[in-house]
Amino acid sequence: MTTALVEATRDEHVLVVVMQRQEKRNAVNRELALAIDDALNLLDDDPDLWVGVLSGTQRVFSAGSDMSPEAGDNRTDRGGEYGIIRRARRKPLIAAIEGFALGGGMEMALACDLVVAARDAVFGLPEVRRGVLPTSAGLFRAPRSLPLNLARELILIGDPIDAARAHGAGFVNVLAEPGGALEAAIALAKRVCLNAPLSVQACLAAVNQRLADDDDAGWVATAKALDAIRDTADFVEGRQAFFERRSPRWTGQ
Repeated sequence: MTTALVEATRDEHVLVVVMQRQEKRNAVNRELALAIDDALNLLDDDPDLWVGVLSGTQRVFSAGSDMSPEAGDNRTDRGGEYGIIRRARRKPLIAAIEGFALGGGMEMALACDLVVAARDAVFGLPEVRRGVLPTSAGLFRAPRSLPLNLARELILIGDPIDAARAHGAGFVNVLAEPGGALEAAIALAKRVCLNAPLSVQACLAAVNQRLADDDDAGWVATAKALDAIRDTADFVEGRQAFFERRSPRWTGQ
């Protein structure tokens, strides 16, 4: 299946899903979310597909949410935000990262099971720089996938980290040469496919079940954090400064 925004192709038992909204840095609007959702529904539902790979373009994985007024709702019925964040998957999904995965882009990578990144890729959660916060599971999946103080650094400071540091912290499974992340991710997917698919799926289901209660608590904590800032002047200022392409003027109110 191929749309204007997503190309999904089969490579034996692997489904390769490539976001193709590069002119918007693969920022996710309603249409891209639905296209990702359709591709991952295919992965979930087709018994001949055993592993998925999610990639962006050669220059960018994703900048997260499309903030433009016309972007629309990026939630889907089966996948939640971006078609992936709340998805109850039973088949492994590997993120292939070139360029940057920032904000919701990093949260998409956090929603995957394995991560392959080019050596010049970068990861970040810069939401605090805009007066907002990670709302797509970054507040609880980052501390779970990275050492706690590194997760705090990403969340509280907003500076990105490079792929080498993410690899050293255990978040990135495989480092690839620039331009080679997708090829390396497909190779990793085929290594998973050497194993019995039902065994792999049962293992993944067990791991995800173990994490489900933590996710539930994380969503509650995220909603509470968002409620604490939603009606503040800084929340409004951050959004306005973003659209006016200027530095925000924080007041702490």
